[in-house]
Amino acid sequence: MTAWIEMIEDGAATGTVKEMYDKARSPHGTIDNVMRCHSLRPHTMAGHLALYKSVLHNPDNTLPFWFLEVVASYTSIINNCKYSLTHHFMNARRLINDKERSDAIYAALENHTPEQEFSGKELVLLNYAKKLTASVGKMEASDMEPLRAEGCTDGEILEVNQVVAYFNYSNRVLNGLGVTTDGD
Repeated sequence: MTAWIEMIEDGAATGTVKEMYDKARSPHGTIDNVMRCHSLRPHTMAGHLALYKSVLHNPDNTLPFWFLEVVASYTSIINNCKYSLTHHFMNARRLINDKERSDAIYAALENHTPEQEFSGKELVLLNYAKKLTASVGKMEASDMEPLRAEGCTDGEILEVNQVVAYFNYSNRVLNGLGVTTDGD
């Protein structure tokens, strides 16, 4: 478990930190460092956890979960966040369930050429994710035109917007505190 700031060990957690750790436990019973890095201010862990679950794991989302994980991975590539990329492309691979296809997708994202593996709605959503991550100050109403031309609903645009916004937040938490996957 590594970061540039103190993170409270699971066995040393008491009170609110322990309560939040219990809520943030993975299915394996561990606390990922992305949550552990909030241990000095557990109220921020509560917000982070709620946002994460609502953005990426809510059954009311209509886009496929594998694609939302790809959007998360692309955002993390653009931000050079190895922590999120490691975790979330692993999830994408599992959900895609096709090694050759997931390898090709990873290579296209790494090369910033999603058009090699995506077209239509998926491609315009990935292009939107890239601009929203890399050039947020240049977003304008006309950025909706290619999305709508490919049949994206406003709800689908919002889903991708929220995944990108969440991962920009999370990537900055992780990279800004030097959090690694050691011990996850």
